Amino acid sequence: MTNGTRRLLHRVSGAVGGFRDRHPLIGPLVFISSALYFIVQMVVAWVFRPSYSVVHNTISDLGNTKCGLYHKAMVCSPRHLLMDITFVLLGLVMIGGSVLIYQEFTERSRFERNVARTGFSLMAVGGVGAVLVGAFPENWIGYMHVLGASLAIGGGNACILVLGLALTLPDWLRRNMLLYGSVAGAAAISFALDRYFGLGEGTMERVAAYPETIWLITFGLYISRNHYRAIPGRPAH
Repeated sequence: MTNGTRRLLHRVSGAVGGFRDRHPLIGPLVFISSALYFIVQMVVAWVFRPSYSVVHNTISDLGNTKCGLYHKAMVCSPRHLLMDITFVLLGLVMIGGSVLIYQEFTERSRFERNVARTGFSLMAVGGVGAVLVGAFPENWIGYMHVLGASLAIGGGNACILVLGLALTLPDWLRRNMLLYGSVAGAAAISFALDRYFGLGEGTMERVAAYPETIWLITFGLYISRNHYRAIPGRPAH
């Protein structure tokens, strides 16, 4: 890395850190906003034809841009554009929130800083994957969609495990993170191998993907609560 690149990265890091210092709740709120992902799925599934099944239909079926047979099943999602835009927005939330919340750990030990950098970098990679999922629906350039989904689920769950294993966090949060990451990781492998164990393709995909978004909301609430407690005059408990 050249000296010029180092100086540029240092300036960018300083600018991001300064923004976070002035607006400490923005990063947590960005993560919490991922709750919109669940709401949009319900809105889009409401008009899906034939009736949408969370057991048998994948999340990506909601973003399918054509009505017709797909994987031997009829798929028709009139609000597919809304779903695909939401995939992209979720990816931007994962990227932007990770950049901002990483700043919360820059004053910790060198080890924890490196862990946080690694973990949130993985979440940002997952965010790039989510953007690809929305930009390339399952029925258009399928290999890009699969790549995006793999990065989104794999990167996000790897982030949760890395942070849960090595960061100093409350016991309840650490236990949940390790549970989320382990269960979702096992489900992701099963989904990739087309092994659904009677749960259905849609259910298995959700077990692999949803813990990641639930963690974004949970972790955002955890960080925002810490900032709320730090406001002068607020009780510490």
